Amino acid sequence: MSLLRFNVIDEAIKRKACNVTPPAERPADYFGMYVFNNEKMLKYLPKKCYEALSETMRNGTPLDYETAECVASGMKQWASEMGATHYTHWFQPLTGGTAEKHDSFIEPDGKGGVIEEFSGKLLIQQEPDASSFPSGGIRNTFEARGYTAWDPTSPAFIVDDTLCIPTIFISYTGEALDYKAPLLKSLDAVNKAAVKVCRYFDHNVSKVYSYLGWEQEYFLVDEGLWAARPDLMLTGRTLMGHESAKNQQLEDHYFGAIPTRVAAFMKDLEYECLKLGIPVKTRHNEVAPNQFELAPVYEEANLANDHNVLLMSVIRRVARRHCFRVLLHEKPFKGINGSGKHNNWSLGTDTGVNLLSPGKSDDEKLQFITFLVNVMKAVRKHNGLLKTSIASATNAHRLGANEAPPAIISIFLGSQISEVLSKIESSENGDTISMDGKHGIKLSIAHIPELFIDNTDRNRTSPFAFTGNRFEFRAVGSMANCANAMTVLNSAVAEQLAVFAADVDTLIMQGVAAREAIFRTVREYIKQCKDIVFDGNGYSDEWKEEAGRRGLDCETSVPKMISRITDGPTEELFGKLGVMSPTELHARAEVEWETYTKKIQIEARVLGDLAINHVIPVASRYQETLLSKIEKAAKLFPEGESDKITRHDRAIVLDISGHIDAIYDLTEKMVEERKKANAIESEKEKAIAYHDNVAGLFDQIRYHIDKLELSVDNEIWPLPKYRELLFIR
Repeated sequence: MSLLRFNVIDEAIKRKACNVTPPAERPADYFGMYVFNNEKMLKYLPKKCYEALSETMRNGTPLDYETAECVASGMKQWASEMGATHYTHWFQPLTGGTAEKHDSFIEPDGKGGVIEEFSGKLLIQQEPDASSFPSGGIRNTFEARGYTAWDPTSPAFIVDDTLCIPTIFISYTGEALDYKAPLLKSLDAVNKAAVKVCRYFDHNVSKVYSYLGWEQEYFLVDEGLWAARPDLMLTGRTLMGHESAKNQQLEDHYFGAIPTRVAAFMKDLEYECLKLGIPVKTRHNEVAPNQFELAPVYEEANLANDHNVLLMSVIRRVARRHCFRVLLHEKPFKGINGSGKHNNWSLGTDTGVNLLSPGKSDDEKLQFITFLVNVMKAVRKHNGLLKTSIASATNAHRLGANEAPPAIISIFLGSQISEVLSKIESSENGDTISMDGKHGIKLSIAHIPELFIDNTDRNRTSPFAFTGNRFEFRAVGSMANCANAMTVLNSAVAEQLAVFAADVDTLIMQGVAAREAIFRTVREYIKQCKDIVFDGNGYSDEWKEEAGRRGLDCETSVPKMISRITDGPTEELFGKLGVMSPTELHARAEVEWETYTKKIQIEARVLGDLAINHVIPVASRYQETLLSKIEKAAKLFPEGESDKITRHDRAIVLDISGHIDAIYDLTEKMVEERKKANAIESEKEKAIAYHDNVAGLFDQIRYHIDKLELSVDNEIWPLPKYRELLFIR
């Protein structure tokens, strides 16, 4: 092992003492302590103000400025008592991360001193510089004005000394420049459409909520080793590295005992999350070495999304306290599983009904089937757009890699649900609906109680699987903002539910009874969308061929997938619902293409630098050592004997020469292709050129570098290897 690699590993091990142990209080004692939640509202707001804010949070009722002033005063008092000295409008621009500009509470008092103030105007609106955030051409660089606007439905929270106020981010001309604004509009759209359908079954329903439960997968790497890998530092993934002799093939990491260092990190992370009101519940080892998962209790989708975005910031900060670096890239290591962020999605009413859970009465079962089939039809119509919502340069490495869902959107239902739908399709009335939410299975082991089995199995190869009382959108990437996928899904379902209500109302006006009208419409929809259902192996080549025959979107090029954002059906979908305008959609497509290009461009530059300035010099040095040995052997021994002594060395020299030549040639080609792509003005065509002509060279260059890693003396190899990176010490 090289001295550098030994030192960084040794330093990381020595620094285990930096682990922080959370206090011994019970979680209930500190949950939400840094959140301006209902408990704090009751304490710091007058009753009238509290009731007005509660009404806004529940039903979206606009707040007047008088109430905003009252809320700002109470919020500021609480924040100050908690040690906050600054405030910020916390928003989610199209960079994929979060943004915040911190301002102090202090204001000049006109007498040479200062006072602490926080007005309703400052709570409701701020004006950050919008010129440096992605806008897709909506705003010119010299047109810097943009606005953040308070989202009262997501509670404010404190990080360090700053009061963070969740907000949307819009341009001076009103277009959304973030992920949150379209998500909120899509939630409103699905609420309105779903309420109308629910009232066929229960007139008491007045609101439908979209719920989200995300599962966050991530990798941990020793901070010292991370610092010795420029590719990990700059791109989030290893652009080279031969796989370890042992990785995940023994399947001994999944659900295994959590390493001591990692357990300390997880406890600290959970402590920080719970203080911020993030209801984390589950933690475990994932399939790959150094891979782990964290999952919370389900929440309303807007709040759940905010919590996930906040988590991605908190997890990085806590990891550094424990001498780790967290990797949220979807595929940081070749040859082992990548990371996803499964989005478990459902709809629920204000009467306490989960619309995707099979009920007991005939009406409850028909309602369940109604919503299930409408989701199927929505996914069938917009399967290409749903795939676009999770497509990125980073997630492309994971999808379809025999470890994650394929890049074809289909729905898994399981045998029981599929059988029910088949019976409905062939029946003349609704009397054939028969389904148990769960059925009992007794095992022939005396001390094991009866198990209750969900009405579906699991299918890890399905990108969109029904799992008993929700759909699991498994294709979302670990680094993604969930809002993108949730906006598309909620909008697609809202559109479809509106169509369903219109179809049912048409039959009712023709004299058909309501239940019969619902059943006829559902039966017809099953016939129209059953080709989106696939319960088999999504990894198989046969499925890819079959999906094409079914007319499903099988595109694998991310830049071409992005084109879906601006096509006619997408503009119609978002336009009729008021979620996004054509201008906003075209801007987002431009941002997506530009982001794709920049990520591939950065990887190309890093790979070229490592290949030419790190790998080749070390390989040449080792080759020189072997040549010196061969030369000395020729002087000391007769020709035949020296040839016999150095035959392996000569073979290695030739092998190294071949790989060095290939790396030089391929890297030069990559640079030339990058120059050609950079000269293209169209962001779309530039991204396509980077995909087709640049990114494809990465694995070719990597192949030769990884071969050199096996040949070159381990003592002088310049980068930590997989066997060192993947097993926490």
